[in-house]
Amino acid sequence: MKADPRDGSTDFSLGFWGRRPSNRASIRRTNLGIILRLLRDEGPRSRVRIAAATGLPKPTVTNLVAELVELGLAVEGRAESDGAVGRPGTTLHLDGRAVCGIGTEISADYVSVVVLTMRGDVLHERHQPIAVAEAGVEPVLDLVATLLTEALDRAAESGIHAAGIAVAAHGVVDLAGGRVRYAANLDWHDVEVLAGLRRRLGPAAPVLHLDNDAKLAALAEYLAIKDSDIHDLLYISAGSGIGGGIISGDRLLRGASGFAGEIGHMPLDPRGRRCVCGRNGCWETMVGLRALLRLAGASQESANRSASASTPAPVLDAEQRLAELKRRVLAGDGPTRDAFHQVATGLGLGLGVLADILNPRAVVLGGYFAHVGDLMLDQVRTIVRERVMAPEAAACEILLSTLGFRAPALGAAHMALEDVYQDPAGYRHHGSTR
Repeated sequence: MKADPRDGSTDFSLGFWGRRPSNRASIRRTNLGIILRLLRDEGPRSRVRIAAATGLPKPTVTNLVAELVELGLAVEGRAESDGAVGRPGTTLHLDGRAVCGIGTEISADYVSVVVLTMRGDVLHERHQPIAVAEAGVEPVLDLVATLLTEALDRAAESGIHAAGIAVAAHGVVDLAGGRVRYAANLDWHDVEVLAGLRRRLGPAAPVLHLDNDAKLAALAEYLAIKDSDIHDLLYISAGSGIGGGIISGDRLLRGASGFAGEIGHMPLDPRGRRCVCGRNGCWETMVGLRALLRLAGASQESANRSASASTPAPVLDAEQRLAELKRRVLAGDGPTRDAFHQVATGLGLGLGVLADILNPRAVVLGGYFAHVGDLMLDQVRTIVRERVMAPEAAACEILLSTLGFRAPALGAAHMALEDVYQDPAGYRHHGSTR
């Protein structure tokens, strides 16, 4: 099936330098995007500081700023001293309060949707538990389309323009084709995600994008950190599976075929447990959420067996389960503490290998680690320090995510906004027409 011409992949730009423009119109479009990215990544700036950072002439910056303000994508704020003699100049802030991106994540255990304005405000958010592998592809896409329709309606009711929709999915993703080639935890093989959603959403829907969940989460975490010293980052996505998002030199690392970051299936223990991918001892069998729940004796299967036959056990939300495990550890429960110790050991071993290979400035532990990682962090840091070969790798910071399970959907929403940065003056021609 041919892809809809409005669907496709957008290469999210972390730095504010884009491709070299080829004509006057594209030069202006690119320069508008450069200023917008600078405001997004570095915060409010005076015109003088924008000119210094971008290398653009001051008169050009003045004209571009006026256009961005007229488009509603930037707003002038309080006066700021830029070190020059004379009156302080006004600062330019990223605005875009009337423009949003919609991000959705298809996880193994839930579907989530978030509506994010360019200013970073969350307008709407939904989280719907569902066992994706058991439900089957079509019902899952039905659910995603329903949640997206609700999000589009919410944006329209608020007078906010939806610039795009992006889908974060597990597994190996074909960006150009808009499909999930293989996702072991979803039991998906060659699923035409974007084509299926386009049929359900109809022609009025905005442009659709698809990418790997861990890569999009890495983008969200990178933007959330806002540390000028961190340009190389490894994000660990921890849920039912383990994925990785790699940022190197401010750019998302995709690899030759776009599959970089499939770290969950590193075979760290060949004699270990059987993995959903069919091999033994993959890293995710040691440190994934299912591994922790199994080791702690808190898996859903155990809960179901303990319930009476006439009263099925409720499907507990992952955050509720993790809160209970944390309570047990803090209460001194031995088996639960041992489970955390075992997972922390496996996590440190894997991170030691990755730190030597990638030499990141920071590792962000996301997904379920954001909720209980503080119970393991000291042990993990010690193991990594002891095992790394490269001295520079030992200086790597290991941080807990501030976004948790929301990171993939938020990263998808940022990607959905990328069309605005690529064409600030013309993005409305490609967004939602609801």
